[in-house]
Amino acid sequence: MRSNMTVFFPLLLLICTLSTVRLQINSDSKITPLLNRGMETTQTSDPEQTCKPDINSVLREMSALLAELKAEIRHLQKENEAQAAKVRELELQKTELDKLKEQHQAQAAKVKEMELLRAEMDKLKQESQAQGGELITIKSRANITENQVEALKREAEVKRVAFSASLLGTGSQNIGPFNTHVPLVFKYVVSNIGNAYNSHTGSFTAPVRGAYHFEFYVYGHNSHPLGAVLVKNGEHIFIAYQHSTSPHTVSSSNGVTLLLEVGDVVFLRLWKGAWIFDNENRRSTFSGHLLFTM
Repeated sequence: MRSNMTVFFPLLLLICTLSTVRLQINSDSKITPLLNRGMETTQTSDPEQTCKPDINSVLREMSALLAELKAEIRHLQKENEAQAAKVRELELQKTELDKLKEQHQAQAAKVKEMELLRAEMDKLKQESQAQGGELITIKSRANITENQVEALKREAEVKRVAFSASLLGTGSQNIGPFNTHVPLVFKYVVSNIGNAYNSHTGSFTAPVRGAYHFEFYVYGHNSHPLGAVLVKNGEHIFIAYQHSTSPHTVSSSNGVTLLLEVGDVVFLRLWKGAWIFDNENRRSTFSGHLLFTM
C-alpha cells in the first residue's frame, strides 16, 4: 500500500506541473506578438525568463521521479517474478501433495483390503481347526468303533471253537500195549474251528474261559484190554475201558463237560497195558467243542 501511494503522488504532481507548464507556454505564445507590435519599451518583466528555471527544476524532479519509478517497477517486477516462482513452487508442492494423498488413500484402501482378507483367513483358519478337531473326533470314534468291531470279531471267532479227529491219518495200526500211560495223538483232523486242537501233540488248549464238552471213542479187537483216559492239565478225568476174553472186536466211549480257563490243556492217554486200533474207517476218535463262554 505504501509503495502504491509513493507512486501515486509523484504521478499526480507530474500531471499538475505539466498542465501548468502548458498553460504558461500557451499564454506566452499569445503575449509575444503584442510585444513585437510596439510594446518593446514596456518595463514589464519577461515571463519566459522567470518560467525557464522552474521548468528545468520540474524536469529534473520528473527525471529523478521517473528513475525512482523505474527502479521501483524493476523491484516490483523482481518481487512479482519471485512470488510467481513461489506460486509455481507451491503449485508443484500442492500437486505432489495431492499425488501423495492419493497414494496414501490407495495404500489405506489396500491396507483395509488386506485386513479384510486377514480377517477372512483367520475365520477360515478357525473353521479349518474346528473341522480338524471334528475330523479327529470322528476318526477317534471310528478307531474305537473299528477296535470294537475287531474285538467283537475276535470274540465271535473265539466263541466258535470245535474240533474232531481220528487216530490214524492213513492205513491201519494197533497201538500198544505199553507199561505206562502214553499220550495219544489223533492225526487225522476232520474239523478244527478256532484252531484250538494241535494235531502234532494231540492236545486241546482252551482259547477262552468257558464250558467245553468232550467225547472220545476207542476201538480194539482180539482178547486184549482196551482203554483210554481223558486228562485235564495232567489230571485223569474220565476213562473209557473194555476187556473181553473173546476174539471179537470191542469198543468203549465216554464224554464229559468241563469248565476250562484260558490255557487249560485237555488230551487223551492210552491206558497202560491196553491196546487201541484204528484204520480207514475212523473208529477211534476224539472230539470237543465250546458250549458257552463264562
